[in-house]
Amino acid sequence: MKNRTIAITGGGQGIGKAIVFYFLKEGFNVSVIDTDSSSLEELKDFDTKKLLTFCGDVSVEKDVFEWVKLTINKFERVNILVNNAAIAINKPIIDLSYEEWQKVINVNLGSIFLTSKYFYPHLSRTEGSIINLASTRAFQSEKNTEAYSASKGGVVSITHALAISLGPSVRVNCISPGWIDTTEWRKKSDKKVYSLREEDHLQHPAGRVGKPEDIVNMIKFLSSEENSFVTGANFIIDGGMTKKMIYIE
Repeated sequence: MKNRTIAITGGGQGIGKAIVFYFLKEGFNVSVIDTDSSSLEELKDFDTKKLLTFCGDVSVEKDVFEWVKLTINKFERVNILVNNAAIAINKPIIDLSYEEWQKVINVNLGSIFLTSKYFYPHLSRTEGSIINLASTRAFQSEKNTEAYSASKGGVVSITHALAISLGPSVRVNCISPGWIDTTEWRKKSDKKVYSLREEDHLQHPAGRVGKPEDIVNMIKFLSSEENSFVTGANFIIDGGMTKKMIYIE
């Protein structure tokens, strides 16, 4: 493990931060890109000898190119790429500007094109793995989520396209989380006191709201060389919610 490297987009907070913590604990070298400099600074509470942080925008090509270069210069290799970075701008379509639409698409979907393009030569040398974070919003929606839902549907599609294009040297898979409570993985200045209600948990067939660790566990599975026959797949981790039929009585 000590010679393996994982690169994570949007690793400053939330699910991304949980991924950083786990893989550092397992002895990986970890490289993180995020736009939030204060959340990156808090990551330095971890083992900084094995950690590289880069403040940059995953939707900007020169930032991604520089991050990839710094990662390889420091760690010499990369084994796993996790595309986790995402934003949402949810408002009625009549109020949503084209610039806002494009920003969501560029960050959530365009970034996967950029990171895959520039990390691919390095991942192919290690027979590595790309893991993209989509969402159950790729398959079902609430009001006013057109940009986010479209971007996440694109993440599912680019996953199987990349799996065909980059295989067999690189495997590409996708995870679609449902409701994941990231409260404990927010940066200190952004932590809000939020108590989940019993009904929040019980509406899930699994009996609880998800935790970032649930997503980390699937990333562990998909990144393992023991599971080298798994590629082009999407795994829904939502406590069963997308399988639940809802009627109004």
